[in-house]
Amino acid sequence: MHNRVWTDGEGMVESKRKSEDLSHVEVTAKVSQAPVAPAVPYYNRGYSAPPPPPMPSRGSPARDRMRRRRVRPRNRGGEWAWVVIALALLSVVIVISMSLTLLLRTTQEDTEVLPTAMVGLPTPVDGRITFDNLANLGTGQQVTLEDGRSIVLQPWDGETRFTVLAMGLDRRPGEDGLSYRTDTMMLISIDPVNDTIGILSIPRDLYVEVPGYGQLQRINTPMVLGELQQPGYGPRLAMQTVQYNFGMRVHDYLAVDFDAVITLVDYIGGIDIDVPYNISDPQYPNMWYGYDPFYISAGMQHLNGATALKYARTRHGSSDFQRAQRQQQVLYAVRDRVLDLNMLPQLIVQAPSLMSNLDDNVYTGLTVDQMIQLAWYLKDIPKENIRAGVVSQEYVMSYTTEQGAAVLIPNRSQLGPLLVDVFGSNYSQ
Repeated sequence: MHNRVWTDGEGMVESKRKSEDLSHVEVTAKVSQAPVAPAVPYYNRGYSAPPPPPMPSRGSPARDRMRRRRVRPRNRGGEWAWVVIALALLSVVIVISMSLTLLLRTTQEDTEVLPTAMVGLPTPVDGRITFDNLANLGTGQQVTLEDGRSIVLQPWDGETRFTVLAMGLDRRPGEDGLSYRTDTMMLISIDPVNDTIGILSIPRDLYVEVPGYGQLQRINTPMVLGELQQPGYGPRLAMQTVQYNFGMRVHDYLAVDFDAVITLVDYIGGIDIDVPYNISDPQYPNMWYGYDPFYISAGMQHLNGATALKYARTRHGSSDFQRAQRQQQVLYAVRDRVLDLNMLPQLIVQAPSLMSNLDDNVYTGLTVDQMIQLAWYLKDIPKENIRAGVVSQEYVMSYTTEQGAAVLIPNRSQLGPLLVDVFGSNYSQ
């Protein structure tokens, strides 16, 4: 059988191939001195491709280089295989050694076991100290703080609305930083024109848009997302998210962890709460991701810091909406305790040392002086001028994501009336 391969108009290569032995090929060629054009593909001519010509029998530098290339990859593969086997054996030896070491330590040492309810709680400090010279302090008077600075008591003198995003971090003892979900969120807004305060609790499962992110997120995640972008950016992203979804300017933030709540409530000697119903939560989560059963009876109760935190956090037998109402109740109780006992002047004097002790538990963009001015202003707003609300069932729609997570979609047509009711018609200014 004869196959012909045309290379150009003046030259061709003729190859003869015996059908009984395809491995031996004799090639005769007649090639002109003109440049050789690329061969026309065989699939366009209907011919089958001829076998390549045999390599020259004699040795050459090119042949030697090709032979070395073929040998080296096999050698590398063999070497790497032994390296992998050696590492695997070494890993087994290390794991066995560590296991034996831990077993010996466990059998030789007796570890002291502490009740989970008592681990990690801050030491209670009572701030109810009587200062006779502070009892009659008033606006315009000078007072010396514990850090030695002297200030003149003046209320906040803002002429337009001032809004703070208050957040509770889901952070346990031994953890630090801001890269944690904000499972408690409240918008607290002061309206100096109408002399009112508005408080709106936002459920943590609200599924909203986060500026800069293409997919919807739970509203308690922007703090984490922002901190992953850049340390210290979490609070700003959380503020931007709330502002974007509620159409209300947010000026500053206040983030606290569990220890801060316990310390502050104990500092003022506890709070009085009228518990509306019996609460039985055998699966209340403790500080170490275990369980610390929580029970409280309906009626007037005096709560210390740890119990107040449990009362605000428990969800067993209730919903996030009811939990938000209890958190507002704790906030009111703290205010009433401070004002009823005329504790604000002495708390102002002790503010620098108190904030210093809570430096790792409280985060805010406000200075101590600004917080003092705001507190001095808020003390004179009557309780009937404080309005509170919760983004509850009537303002959301239940939804299950593609990943199977249960979230809440805001019903934006209903949010407007809620914001007006809590903050007033000028809430967006």
